Order: sequence, then structure tokens, then C-alpha cells
Amino acid sequence: MVRETCRFMTDPRDLPVPVRTMKAMILAAGRGTRLQPLTYELPKPMFPVLGKPVMEYLVELLAGHEFREVMVNVSHLPEHIENYFRDGRRWGVSIGYSFEGRVEDGELIGESLGSAGGIKQIQEFGRFFDDTFLVVCGDAIIDLDLTAALRKHWQSGARASIVVKEVHKEKLSNYGVVVSDENGRVTSFQEKPSIEEAHSNLVNTGIYIFEPEIIELIPSGTEYDIGSQLLPDVLERGIPFGSIELPFRWLDIGRLSDYWLINQLLMRGSIRGMNMPGREVMPQVWVGLNVSIDWEDVLVEGPVYIGANSTVEAGCEIHGPTWISHGCHLQGGAKVSRSLLFEHTLMRKQAVVNEAVVFGRHCVDKEGEPVVHHEPGLDWVGDARDKTVVTMRLTG
Repeated sequence: MVRETCRFMTDPRDLPVPVRTMKAMILAAGRGTRLQPLTYELPKPMFPVLGKPVMEYLVELLAGHEFREVMVNVSHLPEHIENYFRDGRRWGVSIGYSFEGRVEDGELIGESLGSAGGIKQIQEFGRFFDDTFLVVCGDAIIDLDLTAALRKHWQSGARASIVVKEVHKEKLSNYGVVVSDENGRVTSFQEKPSIEEAHSNLVNTGIYIFEPEIIELIPSGTEYDIGSQLLPDVLERGIPFGSIELPFRWLDIGRLSDYWLINQLLMRGSIRGMNMPGREVMPQVWVGLNVSIDWEDVLVEGPVYIGANSTVEAGCEIHGPTWISHGCHLQGGAKVSRSLLFEHTLMRKQAVVNEAVVFGRHCVDKEGEPVVHHEPGLDWVGDARDKTVVTMRLTG
């Protein structure tokens, strides 16, 4: 009788098939040397774009394509990333972190293992990668159809796939060039070739799809790179290795000039689907909450965003595209043009900033070169939270 009452009420063959739990890794351990000095105080994945960290756009994209478990390797200033994203539940995902480095006298010392070495450390710790997984770089904004990319990977029978994108010929020397045959099978790589030597106009976007056995090729406990070491090894061994080409936007902030330009384009509305936050109080001028501006005696030419709790005194000039983050203070007479001001920036009345990025005590032009004010010894930028303390002294 007991056995009879325990019979299935539904035929087991009608029960749903378990759904794969898709896993991804975000590479976020680099020092961002090409974005120094700004990366002295903020890791590159946390650089704000339209008010959100670059990496947040990636987390949102992963969540939208049903990637529910995400590992992030961290090394340089890891607390900024971990304290912001925490366990990921805000975005509907679970996020874990793998620190690369050591603790010395109670202080974290970052020692990056490279993009591939970071994968190896995660796998050796807990065998996290047990099925097809995605790897993306934490310093780019993309709108790639990840589901379509996975489908192409599976259909090709490849054990490793790389997402490629066509770029203008004059930019090829900035990237790793990927050469593939008519079937999309990768045949060779060229690391930042000259324009004349490039054999393809398809470049490595830093987006990869791997099967777990690829990790076995990565040596343990050593710095190892995906693009320059792991993938050439995959190619040399004859492992099925494919390229995936799909239409998508790829906004790479690898250099400071890229970061400045992308923000300029986004503020001009040149990239569909990326909208300015805040409230539009006049054409092409957006503000956050509780902003204090002397509108009668301030010249503002959009597009301009002024963040919450910011103050703009009479006599200031702001020419767009300019992004002013929350908590900033522009004293009367300050002039800002086509620039980005990070949070809590104090611009004193003599300050003139043109096509620059201001972050804490750092002010650099769009190419990353330090900006020096004309007048020797003039203290002209500081921290808006403490107007009595000068945090930057520039000498001519």
C-alpha cells in the first residue's frame, strides 16, 4: 500500500529538463596603466560612464542573457569593486571574487595573474567552471547578443571561440588582429601589427567562450595571458578554435583618449539606447536632485549633466559635452568646456578646464597629459567636501 501511494502522479518523461546555469567571468584585475594617473585611485572597471561604472553595464548584460553566476578576478584596488557590487543580488545574479595577490602587514598587495592565470586560480580553488563559460573584459561597454554568440560556439563544435569585430584600417595597430578562414576557424594571430602588415581587419574584442578543458592548458601559479599565450597555444595544438562575428557596439575605454571620446559621444546622443540620467531642465541640460545653480548668471551650453548636490555659482561657464558628477562645486568665474569632473570636485574661481578629466587631485587632458595652470603656485582645484583643504597644487 505504501508503494502504491508513492507512485508518480506525473510521468517522469513529462517533467522539465534541468536548465543549464550559465557562468561567466569578468576580468577586472588589471592596473589600468594606460589610464594613469586616474587609476591610482580608482580601478578601470569602476570608471563612470553616464553615471554608472563601466562594469555595471556588463553585469546588466549578463543578467539579461540568463548568466546567473559571475566570478570577478580582482587585484588593483579590489575594495572599490567588491563594495559596489557585493553579492550581485541587486542585478539578479550571484557574484564571487577571486583576489590575486597577498596580504603583507595587514595590507593587500595586488599581484595580477593575467587574464588566463586568473581563470586557473578560480578553477583550482573550487572547480567553478564545469560547463561552457563566457569571459569578458571589465573595461568595455558592449551590447553583444550573448545568447546568439553561445549558439554559434556550440554549433561550430569549437572548444574555444573568440568574438571579433571589424575596425577601421588605421586602428588595427592598437589591437590584436585575428585571421580566420571562410568557415570562421581561426588560423593565426597578429599582436598589434602595422597597418601594412595586418592580414585582416578583424580584431580581438576580449570576449571569449571556452569549454572547461581549455583551462588545463593554463599553467598553475604564474602570470598567463589569454590573447598572447593561451590562444596561440590552443591554435598550435590544433584544438577546434573559432571566431564569432556578430553586429554589436563595442565601447572600449582602454586608453584615456578613448574614455574621454566615448563620454563625449554618449552625451551627444550619438549612441542609440544610451540615455542621459536626471531631469532635463532646459534643452540639452540635465540635472540630478538638489542642485544649486544661479541660472540667471551662469552660461550653460549643452549637452551638460550636473549631478546631485552640486553647486554652480554666478559667473561660471559650462560648455558641453560636459559631465559634472555629484557633489561638485564650481566657484564664481570657473570655466569648464568639453570635460568630465568626477565626484566632489571643487573648481576654484580662477579655474579653466578644457577637454580634460578632473579626478581628485589629478587633472589630465584628453590624451592623459597633466594639465598645468598658467599662474605659478595657483591652487585651483580641490575637494568640494572640504573647501578649506587644498588637495592639488599645480605649478607652471
